[in-house]
Amino acid sequence: MSNAPVDNSRRRFLTIATSVVGGVGAVGAAVPFIASWNPSERAKSAGAPVEVDISKLEPGQLIRVEWRGKPVWVVNRTPKMLETLKTLDGQLRDPQSAEEQQPGFAQNPHRSIRPEIFLAVGICTHLGCSPSFLKGNFGEKVEGVEDGFFCPCHGSKFDLAGRVFQSVPAPLNLEIPPYMFIDDTTIIVGIEEGAA
Repeated sequence: MSNAPVDNSRRRFLTIATSVVGGVGAVGAAVPFIASWNPSERAKSAGAPVEVDISKLEPGQLIRVEWRGKPVWVVNRTPKMLETLKTLDGQLRDPQSAEEQQPGFAQNPHRSIRPEIFLAVGICTHLGCSPSFLKGNFGEKVEGVEDGFFCPCHGSKFDLAGRVFQSVPAPLNLEIPPYMFIDDTTIIVGIEEGAA
């Protein structure tokens, strides 16, 4: 055994340096492992809420957004369109929306949170086609429907509250997605107010 003096400062430096390198390595290994617990980007986009800016949505206009791989329509209904909704009950299959395909907030004559802003999943309840938006002020009219939605595949018709007319193949009103307003011009589709 040698009687050379022990260099404690060198020993401390090597211990600290080894600890730091080991700590960095542990963090480097932990980050990808912990990140793997998060849902994939594909899973996030499949069910993620969608933010919609309606600040430039003119009265009578429709915009489309995608939520969970489905088209969602956002329509700014005019006062005339809202008045017409009141006159159609006798022509509709389910005018009171008794079937369970809308959130509780949409169980009203206009099937929406705010009467003028209407949201619906733009898929026909018959065979999954996407109906066309009809606006009477452009002269479009299909079988007596001036304003509403018409599915050209099999002739199903819906009013501007997404309620299905009688004597058409579609069995149900259009689906109303969960949504909420976060301010006057921004809607979040996919989250219902008060839902956890």
